[in-house]
Amino acid sequence: MIEKEKNNTYLIIENQYFGSINYICTLFQFSNIKIEQYESYQKMSFRNRCMVVGSNGVVNLSVPLEKGRNQKQLMKDVRISYSGNWQAQHLRTIESCYSRSPFFEFYRDGVWTLLQKQELFLLDLNLAILEWLKKVMKFPGTISLTETYLKEYPSGIADRRNTILPKNFQAWPMPFRYTQVFEDRVGFLPNLSILDLLFCCGPEARTLLEGNILTI
Repeated sequence: MIEKEKNNTYLIIENQYFGSINYICTLFQFSNIKIEQYESYQKMSFRNRCMVVGSNGVVNLSVPLEKGRNQKQLMKDVRISYSGNWQAQHLRTIESCYSRSPFFEFYRDGVWTLLQKQELFLLDLNLAILEWLKKVMKFPGTISLTETYLKEYPSGIADRRNTILPKNFQAWPMPFRYTQVFEDRVGFLPNLSILDLLFCCGPEARTLLEGNILTI
């Protein structure tokens, strides 16, 4: 059980693949972050996918899983499939979408290194991504994993599991705007992967996220 400490707030949230802007904005609001690892795998979520934007609009990048989407396993046991060359495809798509962005070269090598990892488990890949994001964006919360599964948490602990989903990610209001690469063609698209904000805004991304409170 998690005990709330004085002047600290606790967040319980799922593990996302290059999480959405609102997901990362949520992390900035808490000093203690618990990543759920004992839940049953939830399909149709951002656990194995993220949204970027190209010249024709939103592009969905999905990490293939062993046994496909019909997982009956705990999140911590879900394995990544390497039967196809999905990493190269993700890299090509990201480069196509963001090679013209102001900070593409600044973050490119870090993203490349993450995507070239051969992590067996989806949880481990996502945790590596989250630790990299924590390092480059310097969000203050400590990150740890849940020790067991609880359906509900006591008051004082924020449970944000399964709140930001592919079916509703653009419904949440953006607390700020910024210039996107293809905004002149497709308009401003809210709540994409954090990669969009990083490549477009660079170090300013931290200031934007830290200075805004997201209510979800």
